[in-house]
Amino acid sequence: MKRTNYLISGFLAIAAIVLFAQCAGKADKKAEPVTNEAMAKSGMKIAYVEIDTLLTQYNFWNDLNEAMMKKEENIRATLNQKARELDTEAQDFQRKLQNNAFVSRDRAEQEHARLTKKQKDLQNLQTRLTNELSAENQKNSLQLRDSINSFLKEYNKTKGYSMIISNTGFDNLLYADSTYNITKEIVEGLNARYTPALKK
Repeated sequence: MKRTNYLISGFLAIAAIVLFAQCAGKADKKAEPVTNEAMAKSGMKIAYVEIDTLLTQYNFWNDLNEAMMKKEENIRATLNQKARELDTEAQDFQRKLQNNAFVSRDRAEQEHARLTKKQKDLQNLQTRLTNELSAENQKNSLQLRDSINSFLKEYNKTKGYSMIISNTGFDNLLYADSTYNITKEIVEGLNARYTPALKK
């Protein structure tokens, strides 16, 4: 009895698969694959820009990055110098403390309080400068985006793309025909439009 049930279940499963395959075959015939020709008929025009390439070749972004790197180096140098000064003073304090070089205990406590305050001030300075640098980086990213977007609006008035996609490594666009790659045109247009500020 069980064997008969298994056979019936097996036949029903095969019949369902065949029926599904026939329906799917008919549906596939009705659905037209999206091709370049189909997109051309629909009037849809798509292109993409390689963001990694754009960032390495866009002079505006390179100038912003260079300025930020200099600022970061200056901040690091300032903080390192202040940290060295504090370290020297702390060692000096420790040496005087061990040699009983302070006139009184009050004087030693005053010096300790001064050094503690100086350390706290240095930490606050580091936090403030780091936050300022982060805010400036964010502002630069917005400037970059606005610069690219405003250029693309002008550029697209004559090109008439329905969509321009960004491609960063393997993030979004897994494959695209290189004929749709307009990175070189965009970089050239952006650089032609950019006037660098006079370097100080």
